[in-house]
Amino acid sequence: MSERPPKESHPTKLSRRSFLKGLGTAVVATAAAPVSKVAAEVEGLQKVGAAQTLGPGPVPITLDVNGQSLKLNVEPRVTLLEALRNHANLTGSKEVCDRATCGACTVLFDGQPIYSCMKLAVETQGHAITTIEGLSEGGQLTAVQQAFVENDASMCGYCTPGFVMSVSALLQKNPHPTAAEVRTACSGNLCRCGTQARVLDAALRAAGVKAANRTEVIRHV
Repeated sequence: MSERPPKESHPTKLSRRSFLKGLGTAVVATAAAPVSKVAAEVEGLQKVGAAQTLGPGPVPITLDVNGQSLKLNVEPRVTLLEALRNHANLTGSKEVCDRATCGACTVLFDGQPIYSCMKLAVETQGHAITTIEGLSEGGQLTAVQQAFVENDASMCGYCTPGFVMSVSALLQKNPHPTAAEVRTACSGNLCRCGTQARVLDAALRAAGVKAANRTEVIRHV
């Protein structure tokens, strides 16, 4: 009988066991890298969070209100409105809805009108805050405030500070707005007494813009 030829060696051939063993090692190594990275990131976030944790008790804060440095001790949950009214005796900003729907608590935040009932006092540090008390200088009314008086643009008065702040912010950006622009600027302010028409007249008067006579409009319609 002829001898059977020797089997050829296949050094690159993997057994099923070797393949699975190598695959498992690769998977573990691949998964370990992201896990360790995530763990390091979580640890870093925990350190940052621990360093910035405030409360629950009162903490010292410094606010820039009407150009003055105001130092207060308030709980982190205290809103800017509450800090102004109850901790700084600046009661011009009114608390009415306390839900960011009426605009009576409007103040200027770096020149922009915001609802102070929806802003935490601790978050306003490092920003310029202007309240209704900070508009006039030396007891002299601003053009907007004077126009509100002359046009009898207030009823009960609770909404008036918010309207004045919204109109003041508008005129700082746009000294001569149209009636439509005034309505847009005051769209976040509500007057339950129904004096919006006089508010519009006051805003246009303060801007030096002649308002249309409503009687003439009705007559021609």
